[in-house]
Amino acid sequence: MAFPSAPSTLWSVSLLTVLFAAAVHGNIIDDDDPMQPVTSDETVSVGGTVTLTCRVAESDNSSLQWSNTAQQTLYFGEKRALRDNRIQLHFSSSVELSIDIGEVQLSDEGEYTCSLFTMPVRTARATVTVLGVPGKPQISGFENAVPAGGTVTLTCTSTGSKPAASLRWYKGNQELEGHTELVESVPDELTSNVSSKLTLEVSRGDNNDLITCAVVHPSLAPGDKRSEQALRVLYSPDVQILPESHLPREGEKFCLQCLGNGNPEPAEYKWDKKDEVLPPQAKVDGAHLCFESLNKSDNGVYLCYADNGIGNSQGEFTLLVQG
Repeated sequence: MAFPSAPSTLWSVSLLTVLFAAAVHGNIIDDDDPMQPVTSDETVSVGGTVTLTCRVAESDNSSLQWSNTAQQTLYFGEKRALRDNRIQLHFSSSVELSIDIGEVQLSDEGEYTCSLFTMPVRTARATVTVLGVPGKPQISGFENAVPAGGTVTLTCTSTGSKPAASLRWYKGNQELEGHTELVESVPDELTSNVSSKLTLEVSRGDNNDLITCAVVHPSLAPGDKRSEQALRVLYSPDVQILPESHLPREGEKFCLQCLGNGNPEPAEYKWDKKDEVLPPQAKVDGAHLCFESLNKSDNGVYLCYADNGIGNSQGEFTLLVQG
C-alpha cells in the first residue's frame, strides 16, 4: 500500500481546516443550499428597536442561533443565552429565528451572526448600523438688532449625530446658500457635532423675517428638527401725516397726526410750517398738531419731523381750509 508523503498529508489537513473555517465564517455560501441561513442588514436609530431575522428554506430540525458582535450567543432556538432584557425573542420555528433588540445604543453596532448547527455549521452575517440622532439645532447671533445695510453672522449647531448631520438655512421658504459647515468628531461617543455659519446683508424689508436652521439626517424625516428666529433690523422712520378730516372747515376743530414707521418707533416729533412759524392757535402734543378753530390764515404746508435714534425723516401736509 502506498502512503502519501508527509508534505502532501499536511497540505490536505491544512486545506480541510481552511475550508471548515471559511464555512463557519460564512465565506462559502451555496445559493442553492436550502439549509443555508439568510439574513439582511438593518439600520436603526439610537433608542429604537431592531429586528434581526434569520431564515432557512428547509430544516432538519437543527437549531438556529443568533450571536452578537463579540460572538456571544444571544438566543439558541427559543432559549435566551445572554442576560440582557433589551433582547427578546420575536419569533422562533424550525426554519426561522427572529429576535428584537430594544433601546439600541451606539455600542450595538456591528456584525451579528446567525448559525445553523448542522455538519458543517452554516452561517450568515447581518450588519446592524446604528444612527446617532442629532439634537435640535441651536441658533446664535440674534442677540442684537442690526442696522439696515449692515451684516449679521448667524451660527447654527447640532450635536450627537452619527453619521455627521448636515445643516440647511432658510429665509421664509427660500433656501439660503453661501454658508460654511464644520464637523467636529467626538471620539468617546462615536458621534459628531456640526456647526454652520451664515452671513447676511440686511435691509429694512428683512425686519421680522424668519430665519430657519434645519437638520438633515437619515434618522430624521424632513422637517423633523429645525429652529427659527426672526431678524431684527433697525431703520430710520418713514413719515406720513394723516388728517382728522379730508374736509377741514373754517371754525371747526381739526387735528393732524404724524405717523413714523421705523424700528424702533420714533421717540421724538417736531412740527413746523413751511416758510412760516406755527400759528399761535396750533397746539403741539407729540405726534399730534391740533387747531381749536380753523381759520383760512392757517392754510399752508405743515411739516412733521420724526426721529428714532437711528435716523430722522420728515413728512408734509398741505392744509386748505374750506369756507
